[in-house]
Order: sequence, then C-alpha cells, then structure tokens
Amino acid sequence: MPALSIFLGIVITMYSELGGKHSTPHIHAKYAEHEATYDLDGNLIEGSIPRKQSKLVEAWILLRKDDLKTNWDLIQNGKAHYKIDPLK
Repeated sequence: MPALSIFLGIVITMYSELGGKHSTPHIHAKYAEHEATYDLDGNLIEGSIPRKQSKLVEAWILLRKDDLKTNWDLIQNGKAHYKIDPLK
C-alpha cells in the first residue's frame, strides 16, 4: 500500500477496504515495529505506537483532515490517491 505521507519516521498509509473490517474512514500509521489505525478525527481505532508519535499523528490528522477525506473517497472508488504534506 503506497504511503500518503512520511514524517519523523512515521509512515501514513490508506487503502481500499471494500467489505473490510473497518467501515469508518481511517489511516494506518507505522513507526518502527509499531502500527496503529486512526479514524479521520484522530481517534485511535486499534493498535499502538509510542505516545509521542501518536500525538504527532493525531495533530497531523487534524491539520490534513480535508485531504484525508478526499483521498479516502478517491481510494474507495478505485482512483489514485495523492500525497499529503508531512508534519513540519
């Protein structure tokens, strides 16, 4: 699954889950060997990453919410996503 954004060692991905286990729009955040899933409001759905990185992901989601929603719709409709600016 292609990365939407990469910042501070955190890789953010999103992919089509037609009929998948999460019906709510969400992203996957990976940091080292950790992985967590967040909804587009920044709430943790499952998994875990270190607290510092989790706070960074939550802040990034809030800043990029419109882009995330647009990408979710594109991906769920089988269209190509676009990259989202990293947290700076």
